[in-house]
Amino acid sequence: MTFEEYVQRRGAALVRVARLICRDASLAEDLVQEVLGHAYPRWSKIVRSDDPDMYLRRMLVNANISRWRRRSAREAVGAVPADRPDRADIGADVAERDALWRLIVTLPDRQRATVVLRYYEDLDDARIAEILGCSTSTVRSNAMRAMTTLRARLDLPIRPVGSQS
Repeated sequence: MTFEEYVQRRGAALVRVARLICRDASLAEDLVQEVLGHAYPRWSKIVRSDDPDMYLRRMLVNANISRWRRRSAREAVGAVPADRPDRADIGADVAERDALWRLIVTLPDRQRATVVLRYYEDLDDARIAEILGCSTSTVRSNAMRAMTTLRARLDLPIRPVGSQS
């Protein structure tokens, strides 16, 4: 597969993942453009790795972390309103998802990347570990910490991961 074919097929998916990881649509496009710019000269090696998606996702995560480290000032994320919309409200689901994403973006970079790759990209722990360059136990630990933080911020009971209740 040529670089151009790959970008045509998977470019929009890379932008979606980048948007969830870095929390900003225009920054996500810039991040993907930067990653693709770095990938182009090495494309023959990347495509031989049998999984260019994993390779480029890892590049996205690393580029976002590098960007975050270079920033001189951090942005402040506002608090999520405590009131929840009425279930009869047509926009209730959208409002709940928006409130949840506002909480997800406050997670540390590795935890946020783990949540995005696990629940949005539907990747297993082994794949996430490859992308993040860590062990599967670190992935599980990051996921557990992220879920505990999210539950606490949503005032939900803290329960063991994997519990059905």
